[in-house]
Amino acid sequence: MIYTLISFFLALGILITFHELGHYWVAKWCGVKILRFSLGFGRVLIKRTDRNGTEWALSAIPLGGYVKMLDENSVEPGALIRKDSFQAQSVARRFAIVAAGPVFNLLLAVFFYALLNLVGTQEPAAILGTPTAQSAAAKAGFVSGDRITAVNDQPIESWSQLRWELLQSDTEARTVELTVDHLGSTLTRQIQLPRVQDPSKEDPLRSAGLTLGASTPKIRSVVTDSVGAQAGLLAGDVITRIGNIGNPDISISIATIQQHPDQALSFQLERGGKLIDLTLTPAAFKLDSGQTVGRIGVQLGGDVPMVNISYGLFESLQRGLTRTVETAWFSLKMMGKMVVGEVSWKNISGPVTIADYAGQSARIGWTAYISFLALVSVSLGVLNLLPIPMLDGGHLLYYLIEIVRGRPPSPRWAELGQRVGISLLAGLMALALFNDLMRIFT
Repeated sequence: MIYTLISFFLALGILITFHELGHYWVAKWCGVKILRFSLGFGRVLIKRTDRNGTEWALSAIPLGGYVKMLDENSVEPGALIRKDSFQAQSVARRFAIVAAGPVFNLLLAVFFYALLNLVGTQEPAAILGTPTAQSAAAKAGFVSGDRITAVNDQPIESWSQLRWELLQSDTEARTVELTVDHLGSTLTRQIQLPRVQDPSKEDPLRSAGLTLGASTPKIRSVVTDSVGAQAGLLAGDVITRIGNIGNPDISISIATIQQHPDQALSFQLERGGKLIDLTLTPAAFKLDSGQTVGRIGVQLGGDVPMVNISYGLFESLQRGLTRTVETAWFSLKMMGKMVVGEVSWKNISGPVTIADYAGQSARIGWTAYISFLALVSVSLGVLNLLPIPMLDGGHLLYYLIEIVRGRPPSPRWAELGQRVGISLLAGLMALALFNDLMRIFT
């Protein structure tokens, strides 16, 4: 719990600080006087005033932050007529100051994605497992062991790249061209991906029969006096055949063993570069459900083939920018599908779920945590650009109206917009918290 909270608040601190620094730096560049830069809301816990008169504060509620500028709400008399007030700036400068926060979040995501590309990450290779019968992948001729090298002529190396490229397309039925390394030969196959109504509920790749190839089963340990030990199985043995199944994966190996209680079962093992054949009889074991399964007393594991994904400086920056744009567009598409009812509103997550993901990614490693930060930074930037009053996007909408009309919206309409914005945000926050609680209790 403590680890999760630390990871969560560290993520919030980084993302919120950079967001508010966007507002701060552009406002300073425009000559606006900054009264306070606060991380968090509510009662000020720690504060320090710099030589420019700006108060830097850490406040009690760490779920946001703000930059307070000299404007019509300031207590200083004559704030509206001072050249260093926010309201004295042209509409273009006010637009730039407000837009800077979410834009800086998007730039932070570009930096994080570029950093991952530059340093390099270990990812599962884009090697397919056995397609399910009658699936689109099976009909297209894919078999276990096929390695995908390109999607619509876009080169890919890892499974995550394959998934991302396929998810970029609309969820309507479509034909995708995949370049495949099949037993050393380069082939091109077309697959008709089925229509997925809600990608959050149904994995589009699995629906098409595209699954990550499982690793070859390797015996990690052998239980003393078990069937496996008596038959001569050793830690480090690799199962290359079980029964009539050649090159089985871990799940197939386990299922086959369980299906043969008290029945002789042949194995072919690789040990020290040599192949060994032996036969053993799995012991019968009765589960709590009443089902009897076979067990041989070994722990199976395996290493999925991995590839190192890294690029040079300029290509890393280009890929970071591309990934940020694609992620932002994907987020907007999913929001649109939520509005029209094609995607469930259960996908909206609140602070509890985000904290859980922060803790999980931090436990996996720094690359997973950086990737998490990049994703949340994109989400924060996109959310704040939505034209909802109370958000940065709502203020930008008012400024666009002012540019078009030559004057800002009337105070009556601005007040109405604020009320609508507060209601929408309160509703979204309540829904997000409800979804969080439902995930916990169900």
